[in-house]
Amino acid sequence: MEIQYVIINFLIVAAIVFFAGRKTIKSIFSKRLKRIDDELEEIARIEAMKIPAIEDFKPDSENEIFSEEIEKATRDAQAKILRIEAFSKRECHEIHKEAVEKAGVEIFNTIKSSVAELFSQEPYLSDLRAHEADMVDDILKEVKLTPGDLTYLKHHDVLYVTLTSAHKLSNDIVNKVDEFTTDMLNRVNGATSLWVREDPSLIGGLKLRIGDTVYDCTVAEDLYRYEKSLCRDIPFSTSGNDILYEFTHKAEVFKPKIHIYQLGRVMTVSDGICWMDGLADIMYGEVIEFECGERGMVLDIQHNRIGCVVFGEYENIESGSRVRRVGRIASVPVGDELLGRVVDSIGNPIDGEGYIITEERRPIEFKAPAILDRQGVSEPLQTGLKAVDALVPIGKGQRELIIGDRQTGKSAVAVDAIINQKGKGTVCIYVAIGQKETTVSEIRETLEKNGALDYTVIVAATASGSAATQYIAPFSATAMGEHFMYNGRDVLIVYDDLSKHAVAYRELSLLLHRPSGREAYPGDIFYLHSRLLERSAKLSEELGGGSMTALPIIETQAGDISAYIPTNVISITDGQIFLDTELFNEGQRPAINVGLSVSRVGGSAQTKLMKQVSSNLRTRLAQYRELAGFMQFGAEVDSETAKTIESGRRLTEALKQPRYKPLPDKYQVLLLFAIAEGYSNDVDVNSMEEFEAALYKYFEAEQSEVIKILEKGEKLDKENQDKLREALSEFKLMGVEPRTPQN
Repeated sequence: MEIQYVIINFLIVAAIVFFAGRKTIKSIFSKRLKRIDDELEEIARIEAMKIPAIEDFKPDSENEIFSEEIEKATRDAQAKILRIEAFSKRECHEIHKEAVEKAGVEIFNTIKSSVAELFSQEPYLSDLRAHEADMVDDILKEVKLTPGDLTYLKHHDVLYVTLTSAHKLSNDIVNKVDEFTTDMLNRVNGATSLWVREDPSLIGGLKLRIGDTVYDCTVAEDLYRYEKSLCRDIPFSTSGNDILYEFTHKAEVFKPKIHIYQLGRVMTVSDGICWMDGLADIMYGEVIEFECGERGMVLDIQHNRIGCVVFGEYENIESGSRVRRVGRIASVPVGDELLGRVVDSIGNPIDGEGYIITEERRPIEFKAPAILDRQGVSEPLQTGLKAVDALVPIGKGQRELIIGDRQTGKSAVAVDAIINQKGKGTVCIYVAIGQKETTVSEIRETLEKNGALDYTVIVAATASGSAATQYIAPFSATAMGEHFMYNGRDVLIVYDDLSKHAVAYRELSLLLHRPSGREAYPGDIFYLHSRLLERSAKLSEELGGGSMTALPIIETQAGDISAYIPTNVISITDGQIFLDTELFNEGQRPAINVGLSVSRVGGSAQTKLMKQVSSNLRTRLAQYRELAGFMQFGAEVDSETAKTIESGRRLTEALKQPRYKPLPDKYQVLLLFAIAEGYSNDVDVNSMEEFEAALYKYFEAEQSEVIKILEKGEKLDKENQDKLREALSEFKLMGVEPRTPQN
């Protein structure tokens, strides 16, 4: 009876599910069926493609026997590669990196299995083995002892030599290698120990390892090189069948190339740091590749081990696995192709907008321009902020520090400067170090909304990334900027922020077991930031006259600018913009503390007109701040002091500016001149914003000739000053109704 109830209940539930969800189920299955039908149609279309004639893969000699097995294997490999490439072209029309790499791996696996099968059969096997003696001769011509080998022999009597081949070698070849290496080591008072091994995974050919250096002449090494090119390049730009053809056509004359590289061994790996031995001739900053495919950069070289940071997932690296030198210093892609994109610390796109293909790369570490290669800072780089351009001007090639507590508008000042470069031919680079991903996304949206993303590169090493990526990010971004600078263009680079960069480097240094100093920072923390910021400069005309202006950001704790990292960076840079928490809380935007902010370039980074108008601005603001503090005690003041305070209040109010609304230099000068000449004395302090908006609107509509004079940026003579005063008097008499400014 209970079983009957169970069955009845089950049928009721099934009926309810069917009638309630039949539309949803039908929708799901209809979409799936449509996708299956589309894929079947695509497969049918691909299979209908004309596959290259198999005769193209046959040896030229008519006497050679081309087996049916080889013909079938080659044809199957061709068909599979065509399917993968057709699928890649359909799915990767925007060239997404993940799809490209996946297609490259599939094509390579097909080629590898096909080549391994082909070279295991006649006539390929015999033809390849016939070249083994020639391969040995070519290898021995390249063999030489490296500085690492000679150093090893000073502490050890024997240098180990390993001869490895896919098949058993003849005694003549083994004896030739033994005699050559023995004679070579005898000349340096050393001995050799020869090991002979067989490894079928090499497919064909042989390799000789002397110490850490490998002279590789195997099919497997050629395949490895092609695999890297497939993962790096677009797999369907050069057909995979072309690669298969290169390995298989005319097998009787096929001969692998000699590849020379050095090998090492992983000792330990943890927390993104890998310790290795071997690789005796490696250099600081060089890229190494692990057996699992991950890469890293050497940051520590000791007498018995080498330390490196891992770029990818260090969990994939196993102790005892092999590691090889890539043969180049760590570098990043550079060029106009990066503009408008968001990339990680090694130049890979992370914005989901497709693969970036560039023709050039630059090392992330590069020497700073020499003194004779520079010229003085004389051209202004306007930020569009009244308080900055008038009080702490920035010139092209300058390094101006933005410093202040958390949440005081430091990033907003830098982003405003980027937005203000629109239409001025300046390339901008924003480096986010240790920022939240949402923050980086917001900045990207802000730049895009204001039309600034087209000439900006965002390099993001977010808080979720490793310390290694945060350490590398500013150096990589500087390399990207140097490409434009050395090509005669102007660059603005923002490091947001170097406090987190210092923390990341401290973490790496402690993991690398380096001795710590003040606040646990390593002793070379000053050199870290100095060699980074010294790369910003204004180049001489002989080198093209390009420039790179740096805006590093430092976060302070409770306004303490005398802390370790802030004082370090202050001493490196050419001035600082100090954002005060108290001013920020009072509503001053940007909250620039005039007393603590300074530009060591000064008037050289201003137009002659701005320099003329703002000459006494700093003094007036300093007087106001001092008198305003005195007034807090309720003291009575004379009329002259009260007038100074009221003027200072209006000036302070006029310097306020909303975020992401940079102001052209002509309007800044117009406003400052009007306030300095007293045309705002009868304006209520709370109405300064309306006064400013009406002023701009009136002059743009009624005084275009005066605006043209201001646009030149030249110092005003007496005649032009009188014209400007006359126009301001007319503005006051007309009583123009204030309106919101149109930016």
